[in-house]
Amino acid sequence: MIDAYRGSAAPTSGGSGAPDALPDSLPAAPLPTVRPSVALLTDRYELTMLQAALADGTAHRHCVFEVFTRRLPAGRRYGVLAGTGRVLEALPHFRFRDAELDYLERTGVVDDRTLDFLRGYRFTGTILGYAEGEIFFPGSPVLQVEGTFAEAVLLETLVLSILNYDSAVASAASRMTSAAVDRPCLEMGSRRAHEQAAVAAARAAVVGGFAGSSNLEAGLRYGIDTIGTAAHAFTLLHDDEPSAFASQVASLGPGTTLLVDTYDVRRGVEHAVAAAGTGLGAVRLDSGDLGGLAVEVRRQLDDLGATGTKIVVTSDLDEHAIAGLAAMPVDVYGVGTSLVTGSGAPTCGMVYKLVARADSSGVLQPVAKASANKHSHGGRKAAARRYDADGRAVEEVVVGGPDDRVVAWAPGQAVDEAAGDGVPADPDGERGDLRPLLVPLVVDGAVDSRWVGAYGVQNAARHHLQARAELPRGARRLSVGDPAIPTVDLTLG
Repeated sequence: MIDAYRGSAAPTSGGSGAPDALPDSLPAAPLPTVRPSVALLTDRYELTMLQAALADGTAHRHCVFEVFTRRLPAGRRYGVLAGTGRVLEALPHFRFRDAELDYLERTGVVDDRTLDFLRGYRFTGTILGYAEGEIFFPGSPVLQVEGTFAEAVLLETLVLSILNYDSAVASAASRMTSAAVDRPCLEMGSRRAHEQAAVAAARAAVVGGFAGSSNLEAGLRYGIDTIGTAAHAFTLLHDDEPSAFASQVASLGPGTTLLVDTYDVRRGVEHAVAAAGTGLGAVRLDSGDLGGLAVEVRRQLDDLGATGTKIVVTSDLDEHAIAGLAAMPVDVYGVGTSLVTGSGAPTCGMVYKLVARADSSGVLQPVAKASANKHSHGGRKAAARRYDADGRAVEEVVVGGPDDRVVAWAPGQAVDEAAGDGVPADPDGERGDLRPLLVPLVVDGAVDSRWVGAYGVQNAARHHLQARAELPRGARRLSVGDPAIPTVDLTLG
């Protein structure tokens, strides 16, 4: 800024080519604006669509939007829904206050009529969806937003930005925790993500089965257990490794985790046990041949009498590396970059589509996009998962048909999708049980508190473990393959 410099202009170079003296002080960069509203975390066309709909009288038509993905990322056998709780937490803050309205007016984004509508905006509709932590497949209607067009269309970008990212992280986390079997995984990817995405990633990782996170903000917001002791910098700060370890043990106790690969791993383990005794909590390996080192370190620890000391491994792990360490004496995995980037699939490709809207007479009509490779199925959906006699999932069932019948549908009222004649399906239970998948999340604008905050995260993590356990054998393999179960359409007559 010009005012920060002496005089009225920035410093210039003299005839010698050397710059003039710098000012005595420079202004600090302004802090990012933090507003209580999330209403502008959206795309402009949501508001311009609203403006046109308000002008032509269609803005208040009753509508149903659905969130789904047309396909899973290449090679993935299932997805994990995460971020639902964050959507619900954001909903009460989707408000257009003075700062947002002033910006929209000043930049001419929308007209006065639209500004008046936004000033009083509140979502008063209903949202159904899969429980957070649930498994999903192509075509699964993971979220269903019902209300007026004006109310529901404004949520599109925010809903998708949350669900696409969080579900990508949770899906990667599930693959990693599945590969780890009973060994805990810890999230430590904050430095590889946007600072707010890091908090979301920590939360989604826990939904996908991770035991804790290094991110303190995630711990504060969501009650997540936080982990972390020291980096290589702490060892390098001291004159030698023994003094660094002695300092850490004096501060954090013998149960701490000592990072033993700053210099020589074998000497590091000797120094660690010397500093903490045989009750040392853990040692961490962050470089080299992790599998081979783990074998050597386990043998050395046992020889030194530290038989209860655990081995933690980090360093660019992903689900394949974790699986590769399955036979090694590793106790805990720490994962960063691969996790917060979705392990090669940073988005789930979810879309938010209008599937039904009231016509000019007020009757709800199905609508669908017919574009090549981007088609959708019109009408409200219900959804259920079919299980065999062993309790293993065999089909994802997406139910469509007349709106009143879909709304009233329950698994016991299924019709055979092949016949489509309204005859109850498998009356003898030969095709297995159906579990309904949609649960109420928001009713008439009121958020169900079971899905938000720390309890919501715990609830989602428990639900995910149960849903993943129901998948057919082989569904959790990391090799490339088709979705674990097919998605079938069931049409009510």
